[in-house]
Amino acid sequence: MAEVREGEEAGPVSRRKGRRAASPPPDAGNDLTPVVGTNLRRLRVRRGLSLERLATLSGVSRAMLSQVELGRSTPTINVVWRIAKALELPFSALIAARSAPGVRVLRQEEAKVLASHDGSFTSRALFPFDEPRRVEFYQLRLEPRSEERAEPHPPGTFENLVVASGGVEIDIAGERAVLGAGDTILFQADVPHAYVNPTGTPAVMYLVMTYAETIG
Repeated sequence: MAEVREGEEAGPVSRRKGRRAASPPPDAGNDLTPVVGTNLRRLRVRRGLSLERLATLSGVSRAMLSQVELGRSTPTINVVWRIAKALELPFSALIAARSAPGVRVLRQEEAKVLASHDGSFTSRALFPFDEPRRVEFYQLRLEPRSEERAEPHPPGTFENLVVASGGVEIDIAGERAVLGAGDTILFQADVPHAYVNPTGTPAVMYLVMTYAETIG
């Protein structure tokens, strides 16, 4: 399935400096396409929102929303975030697929990965896609000399991020923090923020996302 291209609607998502943009991983998001589509339609209808109204609230075009609902296109990370924010739900509400309770082992080769527009930024959820959660855990990878810009998340959302390898700069509403391997940052993510990798090596990070009690 073709990946949703968001250049016209979403503005900057990931930018490569002086390098040719990489393609998203071949399996990135493929298994999530029908899950996101089914959840989006269910949640939109439950809230009594038309595609036109949701497009207005999220800033994602009606055509793109329709393609995602029909399972014909895989949304990028930025698009899923914008939809989740418009629906006032955690990110996991759109990627959750209910499963049986019990012990779960999440194999790396079976990981569900969402990518940015050019594939320079990827996010792997390190929790089961079984229900929306107030706390989410992700592995992030940012390619060399790349930038991922994120719009404000719902009010009260916090990000707690640790750099496992490489180096990054985190820009939080214009305030920049430089992090190396082993460094950790905690910040309120309901403001514009960005992840920047100015180095020549990939950066791998682990992120704990915590939503306000009222979310969901």
